[in-house]
Amino acid sequence: MMENFDLARFSVGLLAGSAAAVLFLAGLGLGLRLALRSARPTPTLLASSAVRIALLLSAGWGMAGQGNVALAGFALGFLVMRSLILFFVRLPPGPGRRTWN
Repeated sequence: MMENFDLARFSVGLLAGSAAAVLFLAGLGLGLRLALRSARPTPTLLASSAVRIALLLSAGWGMAGQGNVALAGFALGFLVMRSLILFFVRLPPGPGRRTWN
């Protein structure tokens, strides 16, 4: 079983998943900022979520076309990067550190 593990495809999936997580959460942040400044936030939030979901599904579909190993790397990269980003965003503000809002 291990002789069929393609490290190159796994690495590509890992990098693509990490990039997808960064772009997904950046889009979420941008959509929320735009929605909070808007008089009618619902259309902004719906459009933002539709675009983010479509792009994430497209990237996942592309990785699935590369094989199960690439798809596993994509999923792992997405989850690890998402966890890291959320960990650093949730840190309490220290001296000289500004909050996001």
